[in-house]
Amino acid sequence: MRAAAREEQPGAPRPGALETLLDRVSRGDRDAFESVYTAVAGSVLGLVRRVLRDPAQSEEVTQEVLIEVWRSAARFDPGQGSAMAWIMMLAHRRAVDRVRSAQASADREHKAAVRDHSPAFDEVSEQVERRLEREQVRRCLGQLTELQRESVTLAYYRGFTYRETADLLGAALGTVKTRLRDGLIRLRDCLGVSV
Repeated sequence: MRAAAREEQPGAPRPGALETLLDRVSRGDRDAFESVYTAVAGSVLGLVRRVLRDPAQSEEVTQEVLIEVWRSAARFDPGQGSAMAWIMMLAHRRAVDRVRSAQASADREHKAAVRDHSPAFDEVSEQVERRLEREQVRRCLGQLTELQRESVTLAYYRGFTYRETADLLGAALGTVKTRLRDGLIRLRDCLGVSV
């Protein structure tokens, strides 16, 4: 009864039949390949689908596996195991390769996105240097007398001429020039700038 049931199943080859078919496939027999395809396609798709969990990719990988069976049937060695085990090993390897490839691609995209959104090292270091320089200049300006600080701020940070600075401060031009000179000398010393 079991033998009769096995013979009636259209896709189940009898024991040893798949090995014989693969031997014929290795010699280019298209009819033998069609029989192999019919016998194993469902099992290959099932295995690949369990690994990939994506129906469209699973079908694509299944086709790749079956093409590989057609091209490399001569590499099948019956001494290493059954034909079905060999085909399923090909399917499993191909599915795992697809998963690894997808993961590697996602990792590359993630790295590229992170790289594109993070400023270059030089930009960061320049921003830090400018911030530190501004803080040091503010600290040094704080060490000037009020008259020196006002003169330097108006002439160098606000862009007023010496005459305009003198007018704004209500001081003589010579006095403003002296304040500026003394203030700049103190700033130079505080900032450690060599002339």
